[in-house]
Amino acid sequence: MNRGKYKGYLLGGCLLLAFVLWTLLIQTVDVQPAGVNGTNVGFAAVNTRFHRLTGVHMSIYTVTDWLGLVPIAVCIGFGLLGLTQWIHRKSITKVDRDILLLGGYFILVILGYLIFEMVPINYRPVLINGAMEASYPSSTTLLVLSVMPTLLFQINRRAKSQTIRRITAAFVILFSAFMVIGRLTAGVHWLTDIVGSVLLSAGLYCLYRTCAAAMMN
Repeated sequence: MNRGKYKGYLLGGCLLLAFVLWTLLIQTVDVQPAGVNGTNVGFAAVNTRFHRLTGVHMSIYTVTDWLGLVPIAVCIGFGLLGLTQWIHRKSITKVDRDILLLGGYFILVILGYLIFEMVPINYRPVLINGAMEASYPSSTTLLVLSVMPTLLFQINRRAKSQTIRRITAAFVILFSAFMVIGRLTAGVHWLTDIVGSVLLSAGLYCLYRTCAAAMMN
């Protein structure tokens, strides 16, 4: 294993370990019944102070919720690319290996989302349509930061036009920043929910990129 690959795997592993430690800290540090209906919240002082600072903006929540369809469309697009290659080449083994890896990566991201939906670490600071919903990690943030960088990675690999690459990079960066800031300021998540999503998505993407780069060499 060359030094670059080692660093990539090490960084991804460290980020995932940081996510695990962060998750444990949320359940043990400054836990108070500060949530909706008296639900417990870790880092309560920081979270409640930040929530009071931002307030609740359901219009921003709605916009970012609908824009969450963009990374889903990206997943579908890559799925169709893989299916097209499978049909034309008449064998799944002949589909580009990094596309197959990407499919497995997307499944892993979805599994992570489902696990935390079934085992809530904490709940949103506000009711959504009158119901309590799991809040950690922020699923929209996780989806955006896990999926959108793969779009840039694949476009950089496949597109010959420098203009297309630059437009894609600008779009991915601006869209991702807007979504993260939007979820932060909407007031539908605790600050720690967003931090957890950033750590998890960064760790997963780092491992995907390193594995994909290794396959192409």
